[in-house]
Formats: sequence, structure tokens, C-alpha cells
Amino acid sequence: MIRNLIAAACLAVTAACSVPNPDLEEQVDLGNFRLQSNVAVTKNARKMGVSRDATAEEWETALEAAIDKRFRRYDGDTPYTISYSLDGYILATKGGRLALAPRSAMSMTVHIWQTDPLLRLKDRSKQLLILEQLDGESVIGSGLFRDADEQMANLAAQFAKAVERWLQANADLFGEDVSDAAKEAAKKDDAAEIAKKAGAG
Repeated sequence: MIRNLIAAACLAVTAACSVPNPDLEEQVDLGNFRLQSNVAVTKNARKMGVSRDATAEEWETALEAAIDKRFRRYDGDTPYTISYSLDGYILATKGGRLALAPRSAMSMTVHIWQTDPLLRLKDRSKQLLILEQLDGESVIGSGLFRDADEQMANLAAQFAKAVERWLQANADLFGEDVSDAAKEAAKKDDAAEIAKKAGAG
């Protein structure tokens, strides 16, 4: 299912959107949440279809930096760990017809852990599908205008924002009410919800 979802998503046409930058965005309300640690698992990631190469170490660096940048600004009283695995990815290449040049994308599985005692909250884990955000240049395929490092940084920033939406949809863990709007917003990245819409489930 991961392969089919990523392939379909990479060819999807959506509105252009800038890369999220937490330095320029208001914080959302995550109650008592504080990031204690941030753990990426990338060694088992599968490259899907026609894609540029990237090492596990390169992915780990990009992902952990993006999560750290977005979540170190939260200073609640209770420490949590966010861990996540990179399941599969496509980094768009320069090849192919321009009109069909794919978007970069990746599939992630994300977990939240309480710290004392250390315990993974299994019922809160979620698989997310992350799409590279396009701009005026890359709307015909980012492989023509971005190198692999830029594509990974873009995807990592989108992932960090998606994790923030996911945490808002689980805000009861942090002493906050969960709004219907937060639940709906989190569906944007939910691989199961995307599969339903795409008929890939």
C-alpha cells in the first residue's frame, strides 16, 4: 500500500504552498507538552520508483533537525519523546516529461512516548504521508530545480508541521480539549484517510 500511495500522491496536482517555518508561525496550544527527545529511524527506508538516492544518515539529520526546530519552542511541564520511522520515499529526479514530473514524497510512522515511566502510547501511533510543497518553479517537478538535500529539507519541514497537527489531534494527552477542527486538520496527512480517498486501501 505504501508504494501505491506514494506513487499516486507524487503525481497529484495541488495548490502551491510555502515551506512551513516555525520561526514565522504562531505556536499552537499543546498544553503541558515539552519535547525531551526526538528519535529518527531511517535505516529500513525503501526507495520507491524512480528516485534520487539518499543515505539513512542524511535522512536522519534532516528529519531530526526539522522536528527539533519546530518543537523546542514548546516549554510545557511534562516531557515527551517523539520517535518516527521513515518507511519509504521518492526524491523527484530531472527525468521524465515535464508535465508529469513527480513530486517528492515520503511515508512516515510516528509515535509519542511518555517519559516517566518510559512508555510508548501505542494507540496514538499514526502513519503519515508527506508531500513536498511546490512553488512557482517546482510546480513542474522539483527534480529540475532542487537538489536532493533541498528536497529532503522541504519534506522534513512538512513532516514536522504534520506532526504538530497530529499532536493537536491528540491534545488530550497534554491536558487540552481536542477540537473537531484539529481532528479534521490531522486527516490531511493521515495515510489511512488518504488511502480511502485514493481507493488504495
